[in-house]
Amino acid sequence: MSKRNSQANKAAARERLRAERERQAKKDKARRQIIVGVSIVGVLAVVGAATWGVMQLNKPSHWEAAKDAKNVTAPKNTSGDNGTTVVIGKSTAKKTLELYEDSRCPICGTFEQAIGETVHKDVDAGKYKIKYIGATFIDDMAGGEGSKNALSALGAALDVSPEAFLDYKAALYSAKYHPEETVDKFKDDSYLIKIADSVDALKGNAAFQKNVKDGTFDSWAMKMSEAFEKSGVRGTPTLKMDGKALTDGKSENAPMTVDDFNTAITAALKG
Repeated sequence: MSKRNSQANKAAARERLRAERERQAKKDKARRQIIVGVSIVGVLAVVGAATWGVMQLNKPSHWEAAKDAKNVTAPKNTSGDNGTTVVIGKSTAKKTLELYEDSRCPICGTFEQAIGETVHKDVDAGKYKIKYIGATFIDDMAGGEGSKNALSALGAALDVSPEAFLDYKAALYSAKYHPEETVDKFKDDSYLIKIADSVDALKGNAAFQKNVKDGTFDSWAMKMSEAFEKSGVRGTPTLKMDGKALTDGKSENAPMTVDDFNTAITAALKG
């Protein structure tokens, strides 16, 4: 092989090596660009997810939004500011029994199971009217939303009729359907509708069921809860007439037997 050919071969080899290095350098550059691009996208995704998470944390819950609602849909058969005055009974009844209850309250359940029918009969007889004030504080104490959801469902029953309201309230507090305080069964619309099917006026009632599912009276329930908070009452059940609490005669507690209730209500009606 001539010296000239040897030099040409070496030059060609160097050129091939240079070209291969350039190709490899281009591949490495492209690979780095891809890695950087993917990393940026990943960072943006994380930042986006974090931002979304913060927004969700700062976003008011459904019930908070209902509480702050400016436009409140109140049930029929109500009056007063945002429909939070619920008075049931004959117009001829001279006195009104104020009844403060939380739907999840176990003691309210005991009261309603023992005395609820007596109250209902007294109202039907025109002995007095009842003014209902619903509370939701157990949701805050025990966690959950059953008090609020049940109060909204009571609004849906009241929208049907005062009688449907009283019958539905009795069903909610019944031994058959009232859950333990720590079990938030009233948060489920399906359970509230199941209970309503035990009430003649509400059984299969499409309008009632729609209002429960749609949360039509959720804002009303929150306004009613505010009315309870402003009342100064701190426990349930609380019974008042003419601004005075009805008790069992032995303590500051509400009466829990028919005899104790009759004694207390008779004195209150005379007072």
